[in-house]
Amino acid sequence: MTQTIPKNFIIGAASSAWQTEGWQGKKEGQDSFLDAWFKEESFVWQNGYGPDIATNFMEHYQKDVDLMAEIHLTHYRTSINWSRFFTDYEQLTVDEEYAQHIDQLIDALIAAGVEPMLCLEHYELPRFLMDKYDGWSSKKVVELFTGYAEIAFERYGDRVKHWFTFNEPIVVQTRCYLDAIRYPHEQNTKKWMTWNYHKVLATAKVVKLYHEKNYSGRIGCVVNPEMVYPRSSSEADQKAARIYDLFFNKVFFDPLVHGSYPQELLDLCQQHEIMFDASPEELQLIQENTVDFLGVNQYYPKRVKAPRYQWHPETPFHPEQYYENFELPGRQMNNSRGWEIYPDIMYDMAMIIKNDYGNIPWLITENGMGRENEESYLDESGVIQDDYRIDFIRQHLASLLRAVADGSSCEGYMLWALTDCVSPMNAFKNRYGLIRIDLANQHARSLKKSARWYQSLIDDRLLN
Repeated sequence: MTQTIPKNFIIGAASSAWQTEGWQGKKEGQDSFLDAWFKEESFVWQNGYGPDIATNFMEHYQKDVDLMAEIHLTHYRTSINWSRFFTDYEQLTVDEEYAQHIDQLIDALIAAGVEPMLCLEHYELPRFLMDKYDGWSSKKVVELFTGYAEIAFERYGDRVKHWFTFNEPIVVQTRCYLDAIRYPHEQNTKKWMTWNYHKVLATAKVVKLYHEKNYSGRIGCVVNPEMVYPRSSSEADQKAARIYDLFFNKVFFDPLVHGSYPQELLDLCQQHEIMFDASPEELQLIQENTVDFLGVNQYYPKRVKAPRYQWHPETPFHPEQYYENFELPGRQMNNSRGWEIYPDIMYDMAMIIKNDYGNIPWLITENGMGRENEESYLDESGVIQDDYRIDFIRQHLASLLRAVADGSSCEGYMLWALTDCVSPMNAFKNRYGLIRIDLANQHARSLKKSARWYQSLIDDRLLN
């Protein structure tokens, strides 16, 4: 069935600073949390590739912008690298050389007819703030982040009209402090909740600032809610899904959009002694400064069932006390990534936003397919024949357009990613881009088959 893509529906692409830039021109003391992790544990990064070189975007950004123009891309989302934006994170002394790079990138995008969308933090928390303040454990970092946002708005707000505070604000602390599978490997569930809260508080402060300054654009946050499905209709399985939703989705959705937390979530935090320290004044600030719009990253469904075993009393609290993962028999898989492929997540998430969150303006800010050993799909002319990516995009975009036809306020779809790029630990193992990065040939760029197909979506506004 052919679907018409609405004229104003965004068909864009995304990336981030740390996953593309490389360390060219980076000054001593400008490490991010991720740079520190790579230095401490480079052995866990696939084949030793990491943020040190990434895609050499600092040097090659104009080549990427030219390729965006070639495929008629209209919107591009990336981030400012907070750790590189300053030479002093407390006095907020701007690194003028890096700030000029952001200026040049913005101007290049606009000259190419590409609308820039900027995120203030895509995992690029400065190592200095980790070492001195334990990162987002401290409200001092909330203040410093707000000061950083004010400077970024002053410098770029005349040209950038779409801003995000965070990309996937729950991820870093979940990997590091809840599951403790990443550096610095500290299991501390209360710290996990504190980081969650402080990022909500920081967003509210930045939203307030942005609105008080009367900028002509809008400010939001990129969240990564997992569309959660219970195994069955049983009360126990339904409860498992509800509590997973509370801890991993509503923990950001509700305060960002509604301005308050679900009472059941607060009760569970009190019960398990992981409650964050929130003053009445802070909660009022959150209530009064909700986001203008949302970015939503969607890749795979989350399926859960009721737990089969009693929680061990000496094991620190984890929301897994209330659920177990469930693997749907016969599910379609992206075996390169170990993720289920289920395009209906797009429609179902859209209906949740429509029905539970006032149909707030939003767009898909990430969706895509990573493929291992993608170089084996090179044809004689040197073009990656990534029909699997085309099929993946087609199925997910079809589901999203169906939601738009049913009244969803979704404004667009942005593919992850524009180019192949570095991912945490996986590095270049799984390729995601419309554009191939040739690691053996000085990071040369070339369009994959999917890039030309993506161009046809933009030009023809038809999904077949």
